[in-house]
Amino acid sequence: MTVIVRETRETRVRVELTRGSGTATADTGRPFLDHMLVTLARYSGLDLDVSARGDLPHHLIEDVAIALGSALAGLEASTCARYGSRVVPMDDALVHVALDLGGRPYYRGPLPSSYYDHWMRSFADHARITLHVRVLRGQDRHHVIEAAFKALGLALRDARVESGAVFSTKGPVTAGGGGC
Repeated sequence: MTVIVRETRETRVRVELTRGSGTATADTGRPFLDHMLVTLARYSGLDLDVSARGDLPHHLIEDVAIALGSALAGLEASTCARYGSRVVPMDDALVHVALDLGGRPYYRGPLPSSYYDHWMRSFADHARITLHVRVLRGQDRHHVIEAAFKALGLALRDARVESGAVFSTKGPVTAGGGGC
C-alpha cells in the first residue's frame, strides 16, 4: 500500500493506493472527478481511497493527479509486463490508450478538456510512465474523457501483470519509477 498526502496553500489531498480488486472511494467535492477516479480504480484493479479539497478546480484536479501518480510510482515491481494498450468505445467516443511503466515520464494527448488533459499529463509525470491518449472519435466530452479513464485503467491492469521477467535490456528500473 502507498499513501500520499499532498498539502499546499491551495489544496489538501490524501491518496491511498494498493493492489486489489478495483474498489474505490473518492471525495474531492467534484462529482465528475470522483466518478473518473472510481472508474480508473475499477478498470485498473487497484484499490483507491481519495479525499481532497482545493480552492479552484484546476488546482484540485492537478494535485489529485500528482498524488495518484506518485502513489502509483510507489507500487513497484520490476517484473511486471510493463506495457499496456487498450481501445475503449463508449457511445460516440472511441479512445485508445497506450502506456509504458518503464520509468520515463511522457504524455501525449490531448483530451477535449483542459482540466482532464492536464490531469493525464500530471499523472504520467508523477507516475513516471509514458502515456499516449488518442481520441479516435467522439463529440460528447463526458464520453470521451470517461472512455479515456477506462482505457487507462485497462492498460494499467495489463501492464501491471506479473511476468516473471524484467522487460528491459538495461535490467530493472529502480529510480522511483515503475508503477507495477
